[in-house]
Amino acid sequence: MGQKLVGILLNAAMHRGVPRLKTGQESLELYEEAAAAYGMVPCFLQLSDINLESGYSVAYVKGSQGYQLMAVPTPSVIHNRAIYSQNSTGTDRLLEQGLLVFNTCNRYGKDQIHRLLAQNGALRGFLPDSAAGLSGLKTMMRRYPDLILKPCRGSVGKGVMRLSRRGERRWIWSYLPSGTRRWMHRAVNPEALPRALRARLSAMPYLVQERIPLAELNDRPFDLRVTVQRGWGGDWQITGMFAKLAAPGGFVSNIARGGEAYSSSSVLEQLFGGETAASIRMSVEALSVMIARQLERSLPGLADIGLDIGVTRDGRLYFIECNGRDQRYGFQKAGLGNLWKDSYRKPMGYARFLLDDPSRYIRY
Repeated sequence: MGQKLVGILLNAAMHRGVPRLKTGQESLELYEEAAAAYGMVPCFLQLSDINLESGYSVAYVKGSQGYQLMAVPTPSVIHNRAIYSQNSTGTDRLLEQGLLVFNTCNRYGKDQIHRLLAQNGALRGFLPDSAAGLSGLKTMMRRYPDLILKPCRGSVGKGVMRLSRRGERRWIWSYLPSGTRRWMHRAVNPEALPRALRARLSAMPYLVQERIPLAELNDRPFDLRVTVQRGWGGDWQITGMFAKLAAPGGFVSNIARGGEAYSSSSVLEQLFGGETAASIRMSVEALSVMIARQLERSLPGLADIGLDIGVTRDGRLYFIECNGRDQRYGFQKAGLGNLWKDSYRKPMGYARFLLDDPSRYIRY
């Protein structure tokens, strides 16, 4: 294979960090290694440096002196790792010019994802009961004794709250104050919810869900992060999974909120035994591919996602949420270095697949 350019689209802040190798959780080294395996050279772009009229872009490309900005022919295939909402038109303009951008949008509302999955009768049994906003909260409080409240547009667990019943007229509101990792717990009257809680629900759209009784290891609830990606050949593949354990005393498993990453095999085997653990893993993989195939029908260019799947004490599976820009570093933190590398190889394999056969790009 002759060497070709593949674009990696970054947000401006991360793009500025490329020459200093300061790109947060994104590994430039693994992009280089993965792209080279498919005969490609990665170039790191930001949207404002792509000139559609000239067909050239200014991008960071690695040379003998490190990463340098240079003018290059705009890559015909681009993996989007920048955060754009569905209202953004930037990547749409690239598509209109014939460029193949995958993971075109990677910010979807949790309520939207829930609605799309609920359209598939085979998936409904894996979805927690859900409602929206303050009115939805009051309805759900009548149905369930334990609720999770999630910002529809939030990420890494930011803004997630919990309401749990402790008596006929007493509930506990649990939330994480901004800038801290220490949970606050406040008793509330269900007939007169605190102004602060009502203000949060009014300030932004919230999804209210029944709290799933997740299995726990050492009194720490956990879920499974499953990386599902298109690779060479274009089909959805399971790259791997790891377990995310909530911080001691917490209920949110996000690593950015104090959660920890562990091998999924190790955690499941400790709780369920080897044979049942293997069966659960196979079921999680099958469910994750089914979810990806359902979502691709409505989300153009979808190719690289991270799914959070909950497992109850009796082994039942639930879909928790979809991450449009999967933070793959959990594999590294779980000691799964090969899977961490694979999470970079798969998208680069898909990029090479599209370079060789652009007609296989799925637009919907």
